[in-house]
Amino acid sequence: MHRTPRRLAAAALATALFTLTACGSDSDSEGSDGSNAPDDTNATEGAFPVTIDHKYGSTTVEEEPERVVTVGLTDQDAVLALGTVPVGTTDWYGTHEAALGPWATDLLGDAELPTLLTDTGTGPQLEEIALLQPDVIIAQYAGLTQEQYDSLSEIAPVVAQPGEYVDYGVPWRQQTETIGRILGHADEAERLIADVDARFAEARAAHPEFADATAIPASPYEGYWVFGSEDPRGRMLADLGFTYPADVDAVIGAEFGANISEERTDLLDQGAIVWSVPDPEEGAEQLHQDPLYRDLAVVTEGREVFVEENSDFGVAYGFSSVLSLPYVLDQLVPQLAAAVDGDPATEVPAAQ
Repeated sequence: MHRTPRRLAAAALATALFTLTACGSDSDSEGSDGSNAPDDTNATEGAFPVTIDHKYGSTTVEEEPERVVTVGLTDQDAVLALGTVPVGTTDWYGTHEAALGPWATDLLGDAELPTLLTDTGTGPQLEEIALLQPDVIIAQYAGLTQEQYDSLSEIAPVVAQPGEYVDYGVPWRQQTETIGRILGHADEAERLIADVDARFAEARAAHPEFADATAIPASPYEGYWVFGSEDPRGRMLADLGFTYPADVDAVIGAEFGANISEERTDLLDQGAIVWSVPDPEEGAEQLHQDPLYRDLAVVTEGREVFVEENSDFGVAYGFSSVLSLPYVLDQLVPQLAAAVDGDPATEVPAAQ
């Protein structure tokens, strides 16, 4: 495969900065053309060069990328859906090999699993990413700092998170559309988006009662953590027809979520609340020990949904990506329908 100057610079950077002895120019995960993409994947004619605006300016991708690294925590799903297997993905939940859930692994085909990268709180692993010699680094569902963006840009072109949304708040539609442009498959991205939109429309048509209810996603993290309307989980509930309560959003402010103080437990009393918990049974028991919460109508009228956060369903719910959303809707829609049916005796079904 043609080794571009940027690829050569990436290898040199890895050697100089991190005293490593091999630059991994021929990865075990590469396809027959030296990439990690399916051999029959071709970009739309005239798709390149493409320039994409983001939080730190704009980035131009000159030609179809063959070696893609995702540092956005869910970006790998859209990359796979568009026919490319990344050479590197970034871990989030720590529950699935190569950070690929069961809703995505069928798209690997015969390709090797991507190299799994981690972010321990200090930012992306620069040396490991350099060794993968990427053509492009994608960071859509991400929170890159300017310094991290600048460091990654020494390795390859970086498409950082969009500036018009909070960090980790890119909508799945824009994430998919942007990645489609990066890979030269904008038309296919639009088709994928339309397919998932059709699933949401089907759910709304089947459950018009959703439009008459408010709903929020939450977690018992350090008390009561509520995900905001710009978090993918909040957007998912809105796509199903629910209203995100304005008073909750006002408390959260310009973030993807925030803790609710004990004095404002009343904000949890919505038409439905979807809890992400380590264990549904234990999570419910723990939450119901708090008299400020357990006496709210959302509890006494059985309008809670509990999602096991590290299960396949829970991870797919957290991802809220173009690939994981259909997987989520199959289970979440019946749960929400039971929660808001107006009958406190209706039991919310457990996820399978």
